[in-house]
Amino acid sequence: MVDVLPLVEARLHSALGEPDARAAVTFLGTDRVEVLRFTEGDVVRYATLGMSARPMADPTVVVADPVKGPRAELVLSVRAGNADTDKVLRPLAVLAASPQVEGLIVSPGASLDVGDPLWPGAPFTSVLVAESGGLVEDLELDAPADPVRFLPLLPMTPNEAAWKRVHGAAALQERWLNSGTDLRDPLRKSVALD
Repeated sequence: MVDVLPLVEARLHSALGEPDARAAVTFLGTDRVEVLRFTEGDVVRYATLGMSARPMADPTVVVADPVKGPRAELVLSVRAGNADTDKVLRPLAVLAASPQVEGLIVSPGASLDVGDPLWPGAPFTSVLVAESGGLVEDLELDAPADPVRFLPLLPMTPNEAAWKRVHGAAALQERWLNSGTDLRDPLRKSVALD
C-alpha cells in the first residue's frame, strides 16, 4: 500500500501554495490528523491532512477493505480578520476523524455537526459538505484505490441546518445563491428561509 498523505500534501501545496501554519491532533484510537492553514489575500483556507490515509468504510462491514473505498480531505475557506477562525482547527480535526471514530462516510450533501460553535462567536455549529473538484482537484491514485476528493465545507447556522434536513442540500445551496450569501463571512447571519 502506498502512503497517500505525501501525495495529498503535495496536491494541497500545488493548489493553495505553502501553508503558513499547521497543527496536529490525535484522538484516542485514531490516526493523527493535521490541519494546514493557507492565507491568500483576505481569505484563509484550512485543509485537513490525514483523513484520506485510509478509505472510509461502511460501519456494518466486518472487515474494511484497506485499499478500495472513498477517500477525502476537508477544506474550509473564510474571510480573515473578522473572527478568531484559527480556533476551527480542533473542530475540523474532529470532523476529519469522524470516519474512523463513528464509521461515517463523508460525501457531498452531508451535514456534519460539532455541537459547539466552529470558532468563538461563530453562528455555526455545523457544515454542509459540497462537491469536490473546484478549488483543489481530486487526486487520482493507482487502481484499485479510489481518488482522494477535497471536499469544501460550507458553514451552516442551526436554522439553515434544520431547513436543509427538510428540503435538502441542493435547495439550501440554491437559497444561498439566490440571496447572494457570502459563505466565507465568518459572522454572517442565516439566509432568509421563509
